[in-house]
Amino acid sequence: MDLAKYRQVFIEESTEHLAEMSSALLELEKDFADGEAIDLIFRMAHSIKGMAASLEFDSITQVSHALEDRMQEIRQAGCVADFEELAVLFRGLERLESMVATIRETDETPAPDPALAAVLANRLDESLPAQDAPKKKALPPIL
Repeated sequence: MDLAKYRQVFIEESTEHLAEMSSALLELEKDFADGEAIDLIFRMAHSIKGMAASLEFDSITQVSHALEDRMQEIRQAGCVADFEELAVLFRGLERLESMVATIRETDETPAPDPALAAVLANRLDESLPAQDAPKKKALPPIL
């Protein structure tokens, strides 16, 4: 199996998906309840997750999975909660762009980002009953 060929396909397709996600996030900035944009971001995160997992890019799989889960929650709510949540989504997008760029430029698997995955999962934890919710640590500020 020629992994270099699959790696190149991953880079090209992920770059396209990330561009679509960026456009959709800009639409959400105008309308927090834009269902098409919400669904598109969910689907693109899901696609990136699957491609990354198949190539064992575990760090990208982790972040894209956390983003996908967050988007599923937003789908269920019907809208992005506020600008803070939107900023978290942009942060996820930017990190995925950076991770794909690392593969493109260095041919190395990017470092994991458990802090970002935790930030993306933060709302999910808040939906659990108090006795079931994991103890939260202070999260880094959103940049």
